[in-house]
Amino acid sequence: MNTVLNIAELKDYPSSESNVVYVSGYYVENDGGAGIYSWNANSDAPENGGTIIASTLVDPGRWFLQHQGSVDFKNFGVMDDEEPADFALVAMVNDFYIKNIIATNPLKFTERHIFRRSGLTLDFNHNTVKTTRIEPAAPNDPFSAVMFFQGNVTDHSVQVTLTEKIIDGVDVFQVDDSNQFSVGEWYTLEVNTLPGGTYNRELQKLVEIISIIDATHIRVNYRNAWELAAGRVISWTKVEPVQHLTVKNMQFFGAGDTAITGSHPLAFEYAIYANVANIHATGTFWPAIIRRWGTHYITDQCSLTNPYGITLGGSGYLTQQLNCLYGHVRDCHTVNARHLNDFTSAAYCMVENCHAEGDDQGPFVTHGQYEHDLVYTGNSGMMTFANSGAPWGSSAKRITVRKHVCPYFAAFTKITDLTLEDVTVLRPSAGTFLGEFRVNADGLNMKGCSTNGALRIYQASQLSKRKNIIQNSSFQWDERVAPITAVNVTGAITFVDSQFININGQSFDGPGSVDFIRCSFAGDVLKALPEIAAVRLRIAECDFTGSGLSLKNLNQKNVLLTNSTLTQVGLNFTNFNAAIGRASFIFTNNVLNDTTLTAVPIAANNVKWDNNVFFDVVTV
Repeated sequence: MNTVLNIAELKDYPSSESNVVYVSGYYVENDGGAGIYSWNANSDAPENGGTIIASTLVDPGRWFLQHQGSVDFKNFGVMDDEEPADFALVAMVNDFYIKNIIATNPLKFTERHIFRRSGLTLDFNHNTVKTTRIEPAAPNDPFSAVMFFQGNVTDHSVQVTLTEKIIDGVDVFQVDDSNQFSVGEWYTLEVNTLPGGTYNRELQKLVEIISIIDATHIRVNYRNAWELAAGRVISWTKVEPVQHLTVKNMQFFGAGDTAITGSHPLAFEYAIYANVANIHATGTFWPAIIRRWGTHYITDQCSLTNPYGITLGGSGYLTQQLNCLYGHVRDCHTVNARHLNDFTSAAYCMVENCHAEGDDQGPFVTHGQYEHDLVYTGNSGMMTFANSGAPWGSSAKRITVRKHVCPYFAAFTKITDLTLEDVTVLRPSAGTFLGEFRVNADGLNMKGCSTNGALRIYQASQLSKRKNIIQNSSFQWDERVAPITAVNVTGAITFVDSQFININGQSFDGPGSVDFIRCSFAGDVLKALPEIAAVRLRIAECDFTGSGLSLKNLNQKNVLLTNSTLTQVGLNFTNFNAAIGRASFIFTNNVLNDTTLTAVPIAANNVKWDNNVFFDVVTV
């Protein structure tokens, strides 16, 4: 094998002397651009400055870099970040023989690229990527990334008007003619909008056909979560997704402080198995990693620090995911960003061990476009669900949050079957947060949760079949927070083995029923009593110290207080209406010490006042 010093000498090398030549370096020997080139006398392929080199002596005829699927930017003469590397990136991505693109030095990109490529890994080896003086982005286009991997949308589209109901939890869909579909094909699945919102639709996913059931039914790789009535219209559009992509190990520095001049590294659309790891971005504008119509992906150990904008929707995100399935975001971090993780119309996704500092804009959010079956574990930072308003539907279902710490938690729109475990809401000593814990009573389950600000319970929806249960939790009220703890709750709420601290002046205002079982209440005997307006109140095996309660609703029908201990408290039953049909008042097996009782009913037939122990009790 003959040897030349650089690419310039290769271009002048007579192919008659050898069909295989070793090039010692791109510019100079051992500069990292070395490689073995072979001669193809019949090729007239366009020269790309790296893997395809034209001869100055004959034409046609090209020198081809011999590689086993891995090529470095240095093979294109890109040795640093002084000159743009866009031409090399385009050449390598569009060469389907290249499977691994490698950067072993800092780079600069000044263009925004759209690629239709699958089966590719880009490894930047933790080098910096700059975007100084990058070309302007399209107006209001968060997909104007440096690298946008996008699948193809075909012209095969089918609309199906349902004649039968599709229920929660099924993966079989009605179609007019199953012969129009084949196993292994991918489709965007989209239902028509509901009244009252531009984006108010329950179904928008990228799915694969996995079996043909019969002439009018097919199965996909997704279990629907929202009931779709007969008469709704589902659109099936065939796509050819990009797939099996990995981009990793990049230190990205944005340039520009507007939607037009700003930059961000990655975007994916109609993509499956498109993974991102160790992308660390600083100074971006749009989401550093944005996905739309994505299925099966991982975002791992990525971060965003000090993006240029955090007030405009879409700006200052680490990752935004629209219409996505089976995603996993893990071990990520943000500093002074708007959102760490944003889901819109997402399902069966997980966010794990992600943390946000300087999180005034809310790191963990969903838009409320019918997200479902999301799991958050071991994260920290403000959390808000289904918070973008009626145009999106304000709905979500089966969200689980475990071991989370934040200054504010908001899930009080139409959130069904919310499960919270070991969620801690802490009011900071300074700042605008109130330490509030806001939840929707529609299949709400809370266990081991706490706040030192306020608990506020709402009821925006009534879809769940499970009870609202709050257990082993602790709530400490801050006097700076408005005394509203239950609003418009017509259903039942049960508190079990929980404690309420500084509860004076607070209120449970819902017209439904409230149960306290083995709970403790602590307050200041000199301050206002907490008020309960529930139509049914049950208190069993509870402890009251320096607090008590006052009935608030004149239509209160049922009151049970049994097997409890009350010390230095006040009980005000002025608003119990014994005349209401089937009303009952049961006050039994309690121990009262230094307690004031106001308007206790004792004479009516529906009143049971029995086996109580009194020490220094005053009756008013």
